Amino acid sequence: MTKLNRKAFFLDRDGVINVDHGYVSSPDSFEFVAGVFEACKIIVNHGYDIIIVTNQAGIGRGYYSEEQFAGLTVWMREQFKERDIHITDVRYCPHHATHGQGEYLKDCAFRKPNPGMIVAAAREHGINVAESVLVGDKMSDIQAGQSAGIPALFLVDSHYDADGVASGYQRCGSLLEAVRLYFA
Repeated sequence: MTKLNRKAFFLDRDGVINVDHGYVSSPDSFEFVAGVFEACKIIVNHGYDIIIVTNQAGIGRGYYSEEQFAGLTVWMREQFKERDIHITDVRYCPHHATHGQGEYLKDCAFRKPNPGMIVAAAREHGINVAESVLVGDKMSDIQAGQSAGIPALFLVDSHYDADGVASGYQRCGSLLEAVRLYFA
């Protein structure tokens, strides 16, 4: 069996990397969260991969296409690359169990809170999830991380309700704060 010697920060996109304006699909509506580049620089300088795992129900709902999402992802990765930050992978799930249209109407193992995106990315990139971190802004992110076996979980404070859900995560104000807490 291959030794899993890499570790990663699994990051949600909307609400962690960019301001969640709701169904962001183009660079002109994509606003990076303050401190995100500094946080990601710290992450890579500590030897962690960065893997983005994002639900994209806007595709399934017909608000934008997979091609538009792909174009935005290329642009976003270029913004990081210009700052010498490598994004190892971007995983997304376009499906929604109740609001998807056509082929996108399905309950998918990759849609958070299911751990499919994390598990698949970890397998492909040789990531040891037991030494990894997840930062999200919804309880579905935290639940996906827990199900995947990630021990270090951070919930960025957002407008989403997190009351009444299991413990095992730390609250923080931003990705930068999560990174500072983790490496303190």
